[in-house]
Amino acid sequence: MSKNIIFIAFICLSYSISFSQKHTIGLINIDNSKTFKGYNLIYPLDQSNLYLLDNCGRIVHTWPEASGSRPGTYAYLQADGSVITTKRSAITAGNPIFSGGAGGTVEKRAWDNTLLWTFTLNDSFSRLHHDIEPLPNGNILMISWEKKTAAQAIAYGRNPAFVANGEIWPDKIIEVKPNGTNGSSIVWEWHLWDHLIQNFDSTKPHYGKPANFLGKVDFNYGGVGSAKNWAFLNAISYNKELDQIVVSAPSMNEIWIIDHSTTTAEAATSTGGKSKQGGDLIFRWGNPAVYGSGTVANQKLAFQHDIHWITENSADTNYGKLAVFNNRINAKYSTVNFLKPVFDKTTWSYQKNGNIFLPSNYDWSYKRPDSSAMNSQIISSVQRLPNGNTLICSGQQGYTFEITPSNEIVWEYVTPVKSGAVASQGDSIKLGENNTFRVKRYGLDFVGFIGKNLSPKGFIELKPDTSFCQISASIGKITQSKSIKLYPNPANNTFNIEIVNNEVPLSNLAIYSITGKLIFKGTYANQGKTEIDLSNIPSGFYFVSINNHSIYQKLEIKH
Repeated sequence: MSKNIIFIAFICLSYSISFSQKHTIGLINIDNSKTFKGYNLIYPLDQSNLYLLDNCGRIVHTWPEASGSRPGTYAYLQADGSVITTKRSAITAGNPIFSGGAGGTVEKRAWDNTLLWTFTLNDSFSRLHHDIEPLPNGNILMISWEKKTAAQAIAYGRNPAFVANGEIWPDKIIEVKPNGTNGSSIVWEWHLWDHLIQNFDSTKPHYGKPANFLGKVDFNYGGVGSAKNWAFLNAISYNKELDQIVVSAPSMNEIWIIDHSTTTAEAATSTGGKSKQGGDLIFRWGNPAVYGSGTVANQKLAFQHDIHWITENSADTNYGKLAVFNNRINAKYSTVNFLKPVFDKTTWSYQKNGNIFLPSNYDWSYKRPDSSAMNSQIISSVQRLPNGNTLICSGQQGYTFEITPSNEIVWEYVTPVKSGAVASQGDSIKLGENNTFRVKRYGLDFVGFIGKNLSPKGFIELKPDTSFCQISASIGKITQSKSIKLYPNPANNTFNIEIVNNEVPLSNLAIYSITGKLIFKGTYANQGKTEIDLSNIPSGFYFVSINNHSIYQKLEIKH
């Protein structure tokens, strides 16, 4: 091995290590030729501000909150540039109802952060929590707990052993119509309390075999125990075409669809609406054991989040399917899944195989090859982007990344917040210190951006690398040349650069890390083949720049 080859390998290793130690937060990877162009709405938990970031991780807009407020969970950008946010007080001591995901207040704020409307439901009997869904008509669907005493629960057939904490909080969904700046009316509601079945006590109401009542929820399902926040609905989505609502019930490891075409009175019964099933569940999927059907092999969901219909692009083959982040499908990793319920519009019903709703499995499932890189036991989100890419937030890791249809990772971002405080580039962040409930990207053509100032205004993180994105974006412009060959690729311990027919002399060569850091640059005055030693460089992806960036090629090293 020549001294030059040894020197190149040493330099590559040294720079790779120093760079990986530096870039720990904010943008850590971008391939600008493949990522979907847009702006990312991010509302990190345990702090006060809602941010809109460009794909370089630069702030283009902020909706600041008072320091005493915290995100309920997330926010939604509207067509007029306003946002609808969930929030709660930072002080939780003495709250009559409080658990993870607790909110309490929903606000609409203008682009300039002027308060346009506010609604609060947080008292001794009810509390808003987790998700909301702005509707096309301007109303907002909200999830709320409603407290029931142990005596009420037992009188309804609850096993007394499952109310050891003295009360339970079954969920309800309310549709709120805004009026003025703080006026509102509840125009529709649905209560889980109205759709229970139990086979514990034949002398109590709602007695029956759960497998015979698929539209009702087993009040004593064994997987829940004595938790107050019982079903714990953590996501809600609306389908305008079907006038249906889907929710995630993570404690049951299920998703449920409810008919929204009912009146409030019908929603309290098992009749009415297009489905003729009232407020009973018209579809449930993920864990048929909850209603006494199927086996362990039939369970497909595990404490899932962010269930929603895919509606970004009608030309997408996944349009109309359901997307979900499957948090606890394995102790060591999470997955993202798409599924397509089988719906018959003639009978306005979802189809089953026996007692189990179709499909029998996911239509698509994604697991990181480096599986632990996407492992979040709580929160998290997934978004199918208009160009066919998929944006995934592994929330407990505060890590968001974008993959192409071929599963190539083309954008990565780590939420630069540490236990509620802004972090500095290079900081080490532990699991759960930068919890991020959800991240959503809005395209450059989103109507709410018309006339808005979207110029970069710095970064969330302290000590940012301001030149990194520009370098990375330029590296994303991969080109090929018939005059220069780079092989083998993937490479093991060496790779070769060969000048074909001596057409283009090799004048210089540079090697970059996947995140755009220059790790070697050498000048050459030769033709033919040049061999470079890679034995001391960690496995991974790199970029090779040839002849002053006129040619870029990706290099994968696999030891």
